[in-house]
Amino acid sequence: MEHLDQKSKLTIMIAIMAAMLFAALNQTIVGTALPRIIADLGGMQYFSWVFTVFMLASSITAILVGKLSDIYGRKPFILIGIGVFMLGTFLCGLSDTIIQLIVYRGIQGLGAGMIMSTSFTAVGDLFSPRERGRWQGIMGGVFGLASVFGPTLGGYIVDNFDWHWIFWVFLPVGILAFVLIWKLFPTTERNPSEKVDYLGSIFLTLTILPMLLAFSWAGEAYAWSSPQIIGLFISTVVSLIFFIQIERKAKSPVLPLSLFKNSIFSLSNIIGFILGMGMFGAIMYTPFFIQGVMGTSATKSGFIMMPMTLAMVTASAIGGQIITKTGKYKKLAIIGLLIMSAGMFSLAQMDESTSNLIAVTNMIIVGLGLGLSFPVFTLTIQNAVSHKFLGVATSSAQLFRQIGGTIGVSIMGTVMSISMKNEMEKAAGGNTSQAFAQNPEAAAKFEKLQDPQALMDPEALEQVRSTVPENFLGIFDQVLGILRTALSHSLSLVFLTGCIVIASAAILTFFLKEIPLRTNNNESTDENEERVELKERSV
Repeated sequence: MEHLDQKSKLTIMIAIMAAMLFAALNQTIVGTALPRIIADLGGMQYFSWVFTVFMLASSITAILVGKLSDIYGRKPFILIGIGVFMLGTFLCGLSDTIIQLIVYRGIQGLGAGMIMSTSFTAVGDLFSPRERGRWQGIMGGVFGLASVFGPTLGGYIVDNFDWHWIFWVFLPVGILAFVLIWKLFPTTERNPSEKVDYLGSIFLTLTILPMLLAFSWAGEAYAWSSPQIIGLFISTVVSLIFFIQIERKAKSPVLPLSLFKNSIFSLSNIIGFILGMGMFGAIMYTPFFIQGVMGTSATKSGFIMMPMTLAMVTASAIGGQIITKTGKYKKLAIIGLLIMSAGMFSLAQMDESTSNLIAVTNMIIVGLGLGLSFPVFTLTIQNAVSHKFLGVATSSAQLFRQIGGTIGVSIMGTVMSISMKNEMEKAAGGNTSQAFAQNPEAAAKFEKLQDPQALMDPEALEQVRSTVPENFLGIFDQVLGILRTALSHSLSLVFLTGCIVIASAAILTFFLKEIPLRTNNNESTDENEERVELKERSV
């Protein structure tokens, strides 16, 4: 598709970005509306599955479709992805029970994985690596746009309309994207020499699913040492061994192991994995600080988080322009990771006295670093492999980031829980425990404050406070202060962990070999590397 004129490419990119915006908005809009949905449907014990099933489904289809699109072309899968996502979205709006919502969210996830995988790969089909920097930055901006407007719009809809409309409001965007892709996206012929690796696909799925489930459940639903978690990890290892053996013999492997012999491919995926850990850690746990420690309402916290997203979008767009203009990316990635690490360190220094202005400034620093570094490693992977592996290479980058994010959230959640427990145990021996011993009824009410989630809902806190005997209000406020302090200390440890993780990614980037960005998709990567080596010798 690289041969198309600039006007055709621009039109196709508009269609691709419409598809991505449709999928991204439907992901971000659910977060703020889910408490209202759960209140209506019930099933609070299955709350996490609404997100988990989406993540599992999208992760699996992204990596599998990556290889299939290399065989059959991108167009069929982006169309199928939009269609499946629209079906799942429409059905989500019809849900009468939490189980139905979970099943339909799984269908959404299947479609989302196809859309995301083929969209980023299609950019590689349309533009040479040298040109992709600009478009990768713009596509990152699509996610940022969805992150800014999705939660705000979701809150507005559930406050003023029926919650079902959060799933239906963007269906016209999906229809428009489908029509545009169908009409404008070129059809490519199937590669007759390639066959589908069904057995490898099955064992890749059996490797990824239990691993993601283990890290999603560990420390929350089950203890890390529980038979369930250990069993899932054992299943992952066994399936991985079988998968490697199958891929070594497969004629057309779903994930060619030979790609990992390419140092740029392997190191970029490792860095992407680490970046995912730090990125999702910052995004997931910053709201805990804003709402739980600073006492900001959920609505206002969205506005406080907004500058970080806007900073990320801006830095991503600027970074993409710099890459396209200079053809260089390594220094930009290192600078971005160091800025993000500094931002995470600044987050770790916050406490109960931190003002909104300081919090926003710190998050802007994180956003700037994230925007500069995030798009780079997909580009380095695409530039380092042959064009025939573009789909599977791009989807592998998404998979490693997704796995990194899942593991990062799990580990940081465990760090927070252990720290919270230790901090509360230190405070347990004070005057408050003696007062509770004299009034068991008040003690039972105060137990509701032992969970940091209690701090995330100011209205619920006020309701609990209104039921506390007047002579215990002082103790209530004291316990609330202890809990905020404990949460602040534990989140500081979480952000410090994220700082170290991101700093390690920056160190690894120093060892990433920088090869010139190819100016067309037909140029051999091997020739590109040889040219760099000759140039280095001459210098």
